[in-house]
Amino acid sequence: MMIERANKDKITITIPSSIDRFGLQRVIDYLKYLELTSKSKATQADADKLAEEANASWWEANKTRFIK
Repeated sequence: MMIERANKDKITITIPSSIDRFGLQRVIDYLKYLELTSKSKATQADADKLAEEANASWWEANKTRFIK
């Protein structure tokens, strides 16, 4: 594996083709997450509140599938 800083805005990572694709995709997804959230001003409390609201909304829409 080789990691190079191409310039101040770019890093190049070269990996062997034998690397597990599933694991590589997880790493790429994590890097995308870091990029997307790097300038976020949201707090963990904000994220928890949003998750709670989403879960409550989902449950209201789907509870008939589970409770009969």
